[in-house]
Amino acid sequence: MKRLCLLLIFIMFPSTVFASEIATREVLPNGLVLLQSEQHNLPIVMVTLAIKAGSLVEPAEKAGLANLTASLLTEGTKTRTASEISDEIEFVGGDLSSSGGSDYITVTLSILKKDVDKGFELLSDIVLNPAFSGDEIKRKKALIKGTLKAEEEEPSIVASRAFKKAIFGDGPYGRPVKGFPETIDRITRDDILDFYSRFYASNNAIMAVVGDLNRSELKALMDKYFRGWKQKDIKPVLYLQPSEPTSPKLIKIDRDVTQANIVLGHIGIKRDNPDFYAVSVMNYILGGGGFASRLMTDIREEKGLAYDVESFFLPQKETGGFEVVLQTRNESANTAVEEVLKEVKGMMADPVSEKELGDAKSFLTGSFPLRIDTSRKIADFLAAVEYYGLGLDYVQRYPEYIREVTREDVLRVARKYLHPDRYILVVVANQRKAGVKY
Repeated sequence: MKRLCLLLIFIMFPSTVFASEIATREVLPNGLVLLQSEQHNLPIVMVTLAIKAGSLVEPAEKAGLANLTASLLTEGTKTRTASEISDEIEFVGGDLSSSGGSDYITVTLSILKKDVDKGFELLSDIVLNPAFSGDEIKRKKALIKGTLKAEEEEPSIVASRAFKKAIFGDGPYGRPVKGFPETIDRITRDDILDFYSRFYASNNAIMAVVGDLNRSELKALMDKYFRGWKQKDIKPVLYLQPSEPTSPKLIKIDRDVTQANIVLGHIGIKRDNPDFYAVSVMNYILGGGGFASRLMTDIREEKGLAYDVESFFLPQKETGGFEVVLQTRNESANTAVEEVLKEVKGMMADPVSEKELGDAKSFLTGSFPLRIDTSRKIADFLAAVEYYGLGLDYVQRYPEYIREVTREDVLRVARKYLHPDRYILVVVANQRKAGVKY
């Protein structure tokens, strides 16, 4: 009941204060980056702890190690069992969870102000004192492998994984965050302990705290529960840039399905690329703008080939990807691919119209506040902003960056970052009926 009350408060009264207007940043003596946004309109506190221990830094032969380590944080500590952790956080109506990721892993806490001490006690316990018991490791590995097996029955997931493998190869972005059944089987408890020891350090983490805490209250909590978190010498992990194809490559996967699942794309950009904003506008016009996009207008509205089609760039710490994703009847797969390539080439041929540019700018600037309209979103946003080095004034600067994009910028980045002559095309379909020729 307490958790339900917290959830209802959170949903009914979202934060209306931009994070950067009151956010502060401090590097604590132990190297932990602490971000705070005071929000006193509701008696709740949200914490996002980002640790730079995602699959980006795990060995390929132990793929899934980063995710497994993160998922085990809530499964028992040196003084609490998994059920005790769950019971204690549920008793005060809070939520405590951990999850893996490509660039970093996250641990999140949601708690009422009156129970914040208990919340920080549990948060620090799972981060600083995980037990990694053999039984929990065995159980969690079985669950992850079961999920991976179930996902193999989803054509869209199969297509996405094949595409990422083709683009990024054996690199961390080319494999599922969860890993593969065979690599999970290779992971031992010693591997988990070593990974935790190497990367779970105060100077390798970012904590964003949003909610009904003033600065002195937060500092007291940090001093009480995280003062003992030690710094470590974090050795950088070499990231090898993927090689780009020099010509189109087709990957056909035969499945007994009525809809062909298609992914077409190539290497994209890093998050810190200065062209990120022009690329965002360009992609909105091409296929990121829903019914306002060229791909949707052509492929759905005019040709009736698909219910939905979208394009997106996946900016990451290292080089990301560009994808166009759609589903269509097996028999219309070739026509759909032909239309996608036509629209991509069209973006590179001539400047977009003033209306397309204006609509894209209006949507991107107008929808941006929705990304930070609750305390939970603000906490996640602040952690990401810090990780990608965007600066706490990013909220103010983002609209201006978008408004500065010109038609010439859109054409320039389309010609620079779209490659219809050297794409990867993955088609999961009934290949006899689809007869893909590309």
